[in-house]
Amino acid sequence: MKLSAAFGPGKFGLSFELFPPKSPQGEATLFDHVARLVEFGPQFITCTYGAGGSTRDSTLAIVARVHREFGLTVATHLTCVGATVDQLRDYLRRAAEAGIENVVALRGDPPKGDDKFRPAPGGLAYANELVSLIRGEFSQFGIAVAGYPETHQEAPDSHADLVNLKRKVDAGADVVITQLFYDNADFFSFRDRCEAIGIGVPIVPGLLPITNFAQIKRITALCGAKLPAALARGLEAAGDDVEAQFALGVDFAARQTRELLQGGVPGIHFYVLNRSEAAARVLGEVSLPSEVGK
Repeated sequence: MKLSAAFGPGKFGLSFELFPPKSPQGEATLFDHVARLVEFGPQFITCTYGAGGSTRDSTLAIVARVHREFGLTVATHLTCVGATVDQLRDYLRRAAEAGIENVVALRGDPPKGDDKFRPAPGGLAYANELVSLIRGEFSQFGIAVAGYPETHQEAPDSHADLVNLKRKVDAGADVVITQLFYDNADFFSFRDRCEAIGIGVPIVPGLLPITNFAQIKRITALCGAKLPAALARGLEAAGDDVEAQFALGVDFAARQTRELLQGGVPGIHFYVLNRSEAAARVLGEVSLPSEVGK
């Protein structure tokens, strides 16, 4: 199933994002968690890969296994980092042969130690170029792209960031999945601005339930997301009590999810960090549209 079929009248696109584990034991544990997540009837599961494309083959293996073992629609991430156009074509051919029908097309972050993205010789410089390559030569794939409610860190301003997103959509993207955020006002404003500029594809919020304060501070620092002051104070007050941090994070994510559902979002994409506990707890506390899993 293409990603475009996961959204629309009578449909709600619940999805989860994984990353390739570093060991066979990690993979076994991951699939235990995937089995738990599958109980919620996701429309699709995606899998990212390491910096510089370091786990690209592992990503392909993980999404192919999820598709094979659970019969789920899957999407592989693909970035421009460290790859020539011919290498990108080769990856897309192998993905198609593995039964994968969708791609999350990204420019990708600069490799560690670099302060600026530089395309590989013979490679691509922008995500819209990758979308154009996929749409032009591998039209069987559905395509998702990334959106940034709080503006991409490298964008000169929010309007320029939105114009860049429109380029990706105009090149052939089927859906926009957002970067994580913790203030729903940012998402709703972003959605309104997308509509105003002529972006007509589904805009799906990406959520990361907080389970560890130190971890989320690192993640938000890397991606430019901000934590609401009251949430940060609560997590700080929890100190080293991991269970208290988890409870606060899950409660906040559940409230965030309810408000997004009331706002009519077409789906929700959970960044689960290869675990199931937080997303499962959130989903156990909210009432998703009856169309989920159809």
